[in-house]
Amino acid sequence: MASRFNLQNIVAKFLFKTDGFVPDIIIAHPGWGEALYVKDIYPDTPLLSHFEFYYHAEGADANFDPEYPLSLDGRTRIRTRNALHLLNLETCDAGVSPTQWQKQLHPQGYHHKITRIHEGIDTSLVKPAPGQTFTLPNGKVLTQQDQVITYVSRNLEPYRGFHQFMRAVPEICRRHPNSQIVIVGGDEVSYGQKLPNNQTWREKLLQEISIDPHRVHFLGKIPYAHYLALLQVSTAHIYLTVPFVLSWSMLEAMAAGCLVIGSDTAPVREVLQHGKNGLLVDFFSPQQIADAVDEVLGHPDRMHSIRQAARQTIVEQYEVQQSLRQYQAVISCLLRPVVQGVNSR
Repeated sequence: MASRFNLQNIVAKFLFKTDGFVPDIIIAHPGWGEALYVKDIYPDTPLLSHFEFYYHAEGADANFDPEYPLSLDGRTRIRTRNALHLLNLETCDAGVSPTQWQKQLHPQGYHHKITRIHEGIDTSLVKPAPGQTFTLPNGKVLTQQDQVITYVSRNLEPYRGFHQFMRAVPEICRRHPNSQIVIVGGDEVSYGQKLPNNQTWREKLLQEISIDPHRVHFLGKIPYAHYLALLQVSTAHIYLTVPFVLSWSMLEAMAAGCLVIGSDTAPVREVLQHGKNGLLVDFFSPQQIADAVDEVLGHPDRMHSIRQAARQTIVEQYEVQQSLRQYQAVISCLLRPVVQGVNSR
């Protein structure tokens, strides 16, 4: 096998090591092994790695939801997957994690290597838009005077609390007969388990509950500009997640001035403070989700300051220009003739 497959040569070719070219720095997301041999090809080039998630059999995403218990096979997969992450932690010169919670998931002995820097939100683009409207596929035009409940996820699946949200939908509709519920997301599986026979989670949940198709709208995946317009007309935006990577969509919703109802889980709590810049609910309680919608729709004046605080949180802590400056600081440190280390944050 070795005579037919020279991995180092393949990696070297992939990294364009030709004609003496040596990069000043390499920045990589090493989650699937892409950066594993970088330091073998360019031993003197600083490697900055993006450490998104270090898996745990308990205390994070796995085994969080009792509806989907972790099997022994799942536990062994986690340990095997983390072997790659440990190699990446050992090999890199410095690392970045988007949130403090994601950083803390990594072994403590490597925390000194990792700086907390989120990718950032462009708050000059993602912002409130007075007078914005959104046209549904059926032609109905939603305005900021309507009761619009939004839910967004790349794909509709339990990792992002889709099952709990859908179980709250009938009660929300019963309590608020004029509300419109708009759901954005595909039918694939980004995280977690797929259902048998190619069934989608949307199909499964629609077998479990009954909805009014004239008031509950599944849009699938939509263009980014349409997504922003939807956030800008949203009355209440529901974001649920197991303890996993925090979605950009929650931060974008806050930047757009949404009243975010978020799950009371670790990654959300790092950003969302109950009653200050959003509302927190039990991930496992459709009743609490419906009650929070009641609070938002029943007290629009009281929610105004929370919406403002939500946007201010993103402007002050997650603005993309600030993130770029933080990245530049880390890169400058790595490019010094004598690397003095990167301070952990």
